Amino acid sequence: MGARRWLSLVAAASAALAMTPEQMISAPRRGEAVPNPSGNAALFSASQYSFDTHKAKSWWELMDLKTGKTTTLTEDSDVSEIVWLGTDDSSILYINSTNAETPGGVELWISNTHKFADGYKAASLPAPLSGLKAVTTHSGDVHYVVNGKSWPNGTAYNENLATKPLSSARIYDSVYVRHWDYWLSTTFNAVFSGTLKKPSVHGHHHYSSDGEINNLVYKIKNLESPYPPYAETSDYDLSPNGKWVAFKSKAPELPKANYTASYIYLSPHDGSEKPFAINGPDSPGTPKGFKGDSASPSFSPDSRHIAYLQMKKIKYEADRNRMFVYTIGSKKTIRSVAEGWDRSPGSIKWAADGKNLLVAADDKARTRMFAVPAHADHHYKPQNFTDGGSVSAYYLLRDSSVLVTGSAIWTNWNVYIANPMKGVIKELASANEIDPELKGLGPSNIDEFYFKGDFTDIQSWIIYPEGFDKSKTYPLCFYVHGGPQGAWGDSWSSRWNPKVFADQGYVVIAPNPTASVGFGQNLTDAIQNNWGGSPYIDLVKCWEYVRDNIPYIDTTNGVAAGASFGGFMVNWIQGNPLGRKFKALVTHDGAFIMDNMIATEELWFPQREFDGTIWNDRDNYRRYDPSAPEHILQFSTPHLIIHSDLDFRLPVTEGLAIFNVLQERGVPSRLLNFPDENHWVTNPENSLVWHQQVLGWLNKYSGIAESNSGAVSLDDTVIPVVDYNP
Repeated sequence: MGARRWLSLVAAASAALAMTPEQMISAPRRGEAVPNPSGNAALFSASQYSFDTHKAKSWWELMDLKTGKTTTLTEDSDVSEIVWLGTDDSSILYINSTNAETPGGVELWISNTHKFADGYKAASLPAPLSGLKAVTTHSGDVHYVVNGKSWPNGTAYNENLATKPLSSARIYDSVYVRHWDYWLSTTFNAVFSGTLKKPSVHGHHHYSSDGEINNLVYKIKNLESPYPPYAETSDYDLSPNGKWVAFKSKAPELPKANYTASYIYLSPHDGSEKPFAINGPDSPGTPKGFKGDSASPSFSPDSRHIAYLQMKKIKYEADRNRMFVYTIGSKKTIRSVAEGWDRSPGSIKWAADGKNLLVAADDKARTRMFAVPAHADHHYKPQNFTDGGSVSAYYLLRDSSVLVTGSAIWTNWNVYIANPMKGVIKELASANEIDPELKGLGPSNIDEFYFKGDFTDIQSWIIYPEGFDKSKTYPLCFYVHGGPQGAWGDSWSSRWNPKVFADQGYVVIAPNPTASVGFGQNLTDAIQNNWGGSPYIDLVKCWEYVRDNIPYIDTTNGVAAGASFGGFMVNWIQGNPLGRKFKALVTHDGAFIMDNMIATEELWFPQREFDGTIWNDRDNYRRYDPSAPEHILQFSTPHLIIHSDLDFRLPVTEGLAIFNVLQERGVPSRLLNFPDENHWVTNPENSLVWHQQVLGWLNKYSGIAESNSGAVSLDDTVIPVVDYNP
């Protein structure tokens, strides 16, 4: 199909220099391309960090969808979001992230893409609201929704205007006191709605607003939307006619630490009535047996239906998402769509005809697009119409094709047009053609293979270094992914970019063992109560396959690294025979003392993963415990531990614990800590130090530091090492 042409887009590009951490981190990052009403142009945001100025800049660009050429719309960094108004092909509504009247507030401005500087302020909003969505109604008014923090009384929260309490004490009477990287407080996320009134005077073209906004969430206790920590705008939608807002919220009647259950709520845009759950336990149309997480509400073009996703299980974040269609006002059971399909869509939208659905789903280590009839029965099996890479966003065009924004292992951004019947039909842009930091990277940098795992065939990626020559040998860099229900996909990562590791002089092997998503729900579910079982066996078999079948990979000088569940697995590997096969290990935010999983914030996670509570089923927690004495006594491989203070999912004591053990056992080890990072490292300066330490550690023990004069060294980091026992 047309996807093959897309994959060859940059294959013939000139060779690039090896990609350094600085290049990868400072390469421009672009947002999703959003088309105008006729589909002849699209807007997208861009930003770039400079290690020279130690600052980031941001701007907006306009793409011609016929030629793929782009022009700068504005370099005003205060323009944080832009949406099309829909009245014509150039009118836009945007958020100005500063407010001349209210410190900490934002403003809504109206302009057009032909004369952006001639725009005018249409509304002043009282808080740092974001996530703008808007439609122009039949009356000519503009209805919009945004999201932000709310006080319990429904007022938008503005930190700049809030009175600071005299005491810093926190008091809790129930479980779930912190989440991800913040302690829970009386404020919560909420969706707000507002209206821009059409010009009322003939010949006057300015929209206006009294600044009033409606909190659509607070009227029912314990509702919250968009749901943290990601607070994605896909958690809510505004109907095309401007009348309704649908949003996701966790189940208000259940303790959030113990259940993943969430519902889709429907509210009038003006907030005149309380929202109601269309699929809650008391809703007449709720599908039987579906009690898990709901997601991605999407209105049909005629505003009569809502498509959404939901899982069955009430304590599991990685159950398979099923597709549903709800008819507004109907009390009939909500209709399921293609329920027998063994893939888990991550997002869902309506096609322009109102008869088909478009979904993006993980499929064989890619995120692909699928078209599904809205009335598809249980046995319908959708066919993908994109192939390589991973879709991150998609928008409908008038001719029923789709404007797709995506990435791949070899590019951080590409835009193309695909059609459900024809596949990829037009490549528009790729970062590899634009950015000198990435120029020359291409699909020739990667390959994949399958091997026999514990109970099924397992897929793995191979990522080659720059200038790869199969007649030579390269040390193995063994990647272990997190989740555990995750995958190494054909997508770009700014945290675990395999090409950056490969270009130090390694061949990176990134397997997708038991627990991985996109290969059928059975493989994903098989991780339960099996953390150190099948996944570990799969990794051992992968290492053995590489040793016995890929002569250009040197496994005797190999290294391994992983984060989150991957960090647990590296800790587990350290205390098992596979640990003796590597010269060095890296654990980022990994579990070590499994009893301590009770310290996490969302208790449903360990209780599902280990099939019970720590007081009733403690043996399950200890079955695969890296801190057990019989494993600690095997520790001998040099090991870098990374753990940050704001990681409340896996508290920092996990990293401190294994570091203490390694030090006490005399194993060469180092601790890297960031007091201002959570489960991830996102600050560019911190990210650079992270890469210098991780790559420097691996290079030191694999021999790369001696054989490659351009490789990253531990000495590259200017922050001093604290050593109390020189």
